[in-house]
Amino acid sequence: MVRVFETEEDGKSDGKSCSVIREDLKHCILSTDCVRINRKTPRECLRERDPSVPEECFQLTHLLFECKRSLV
Repeated sequence: MVRVFETEEDGKSDGKSCSVIREDLKHCILSTDCVRINRKTPRECLRERDPSVPEECFQLTHLLFECKRSLV
């Protein structure tokens, strides 16, 4: 589910830092049953650690946190 890019230009979606990770996380969480069927917000699904949310989404959440922290 995580995208791999050959060049740096391929990975730039909107020019913001961490944007590729953010987009991957968005796609991951919005495709879960928790959001689609149970109609919960992505934040609720992540906070409750809903079983329909794959571990990959939680890893992307942590990766996004680390990416943002590296910018400080």
